[in-house]
Amino acid sequence: MIPANLLRPLTLEATLTTTPVTVVVPTRNSARTLERCLASVRAQTHPVELVVVDNASTDATRKIAAGFADLVLEHGPERSAQRNHGWRAGSGEVVAFVDSDMVLEPEVVGQAVAALAADAALGGLVIPELSFGEGFWSRCRAVEKRSYLGDPAVEAARVFRRPALAEVGGYDEALSAFEDWDLADRVAAAGYRIGRVTATVWHDEGRITLRSAFRKRRYYGRWLPVYRAKASARSFGRPRSLRRLARLGPPPRTAGLALLKAVEAAGLLAGARDAGGEGRR
Repeated sequence: MIPANLLRPLTLEATLTTTPVTVVVPTRNSARTLERCLASVRAQTHPVELVVVDNASTDATRKIAAGFADLVLEHGPERSAQRNHGWRAGSGEVVAFVDSDMVLEPEVVGQAVAALAADAALGGLVIPELSFGEGFWSRCRAVEKRSYLGDPAVEAARVFRRPALAEVGGYDEALSAFEDWDLADRVAAAGYRIGRVTATVWHDEGRITLRSAFRKRRYYGRWLPVYRAKASARSFGRPRSLRRLARLGPPPRTAGLALLKAVEAAGLLAGARDAGGEGRR
């Protein structure tokens, strides 16, 4: 006779360990980094359902994605909308969001599933993020990323239970910057706890220049007024991380990071002014 406990339906937490995790990767002209990213998703120790959501790429992005993904979708106009389209098209009870210039360590998804299965109160999980790249400014960025580890003012969850995403409506599509903070904080405000795994995601910075850093932050700055208008907006102060910087990198890199952050702050403010000008026209 089959034992009665084996006839009972599996709880949601139990099914997490036996079903694939939906991993959503938004892309746009990501050919330089995409193959390494998607290969790292496929190399996870836990099964995944890989969903790539492209936004009108003109390089080899879609061809690369077709070689790895279970679903390759087309959607825009920005990454928040792409991510929402991706998780809604997927089927996993756990959803992870990975950028196309990131590389996952093999245990990330498995650790996330184990954590969520062990604690029903968890709604999201932070993946610790480090970075690599070429040149002096990328090495400065690597120091910055190390200083942020474990700082709740900076880190944001990238893995969520599907019910938590559905409850808060996913990403705010009015934001294409600061959207990671916004989503994680809304999930927490809905009553879920945010945990973390120990396996790391590595961000491929490529070759940073001061000009490229300014341009990128100017682009992000277009959404700064929208984000700052939210009651839940985070402070941009980093007291905890700043105290760690002196211990983490040699003086030339910490001095270089100070200059890099000043350039990026100028870019954010320029982008915010651009957005204000557009609103007045």
